[in-house]
Amino acid sequence: MSIDYPAIEAARERIKAEHLREHRPQSSARGLHHFALISSDVETTIAFYQDLLEFPLTEIIENRDYQGSNHFFFDIGNGNLLAFFDFPGLDLGPCKEVLGGLHHIAISVEPMAWERLRGKLEAAGVPHRVESGVSIYFMDPDGARLELLADPLGEMYGSRVL
Repeated sequence: MSIDYPAIEAARERIKAEHLREHRPQSSARGLHHFALISSDVETTIAFYQDLLEFPLTEIIENRDYQGSNHFFFDIGNGNLLAFFDFPGLDLGPCKEVLGGLHHIAISVEPMAWERLRGKLEAAGVPHRVESGVSIYFMDPDGARLELLADPLGEMYGSRVL
């Protein structure tokens, strides 16, 4: 398979010229309410996200769409939540990365927290990869890819993206 990289770069520049606005209007959205993932085991998920990653559990309620299923939430800062559903009896299996599916969730943390969490991931034996000195990529217990990013919200590798 041959990839025409100059054509891809030209298309990217054309799209930027056509769609990026010098004076960007205010978004109609207030923020990310929650991003929902699947949990195969509620207590394992709580141990990983609350105890290891230090995202406090904020609530656990019954899922209105599936009797006996839990819907539970973790505070990921700035008024945003990471949520999970378990579906007892469905045996959904681990998360699978597929084209058109979830690639990863990037969560901004302060640089000192980034260092501390990297150490906790290492101590817990969680396989991970550090990129560009500010990103840590790893999988949660159900195979969802996460990124902890030491860049501030609205920045990526020193560039403003918001």
